[in-house]
Order: sequence, then structure tokens, then C-alpha cells
Amino acid sequence: MEIRIRLSQDLARATGRPRFAVTLDDSATVADLLAHLQAQFPAYAGPLSAAVLVIHGQNVDKDTPLHAGQEVALLTPVSGGRLLPSSRSLFETVDSTHLRR
Repeated sequence: MEIRIRLSQDLARATGRPRFAVTLDDSATVADLLAHLQAQFPAYAGPLSAAVLVIHGQNVDKDTPLHAGQEVALLTPVSGGRLLPSSRSLFETVDSTHLRR
């Protein structure tokens, strides 16, 4: 089956292609796709294995079965910031004395 791949900007820059298609067995999972991509781009095996995997706007895990014609996005994980306590909203954390007008 053919699976379409869409890479984040960082991964696309590393592999030289933002979008392409691969052919996998009909029983392939996301883990099989990752193994295929790591074999195709061995220098980027680490970043590919750390990518956030998205199908139809939903994060998926490596056990997710693939279906012919699907598009799988591999996005670079984002870090930084801090989580807010569940009892506080984002707006409660802004200290208005530090805002400029």
C-alpha cells in the first residue's frame, strides 16, 4: 500500500523532501513506517524516532495500523515553557505590572 509522508520543516530540511510517498506491506503499522524511514534516512534515525506522529489531526502511537492512501505527518517535538496548575488559567498568571502600554 502507498502511504503519504509529510515532514515538519526541520525533518524536511534534513531529508531534503517535505512530502513524499512510500510503499509498505498491507499489514503495516506506524512502527513499520518508522523503520522504513530510518532505513531510508539512516543519518536521521534519531530525529525520526523522536517525531510526533499525526494521522487525520490526531496523535498516534507506533502500534497504529496504517491504511492505503493515508497521510502521516511527522512533526518535530516542541519543548519549553511550563505547565500551569490545573486550578489557574493562563490569564491569572500574567502580572499586569510588567506589561507596557
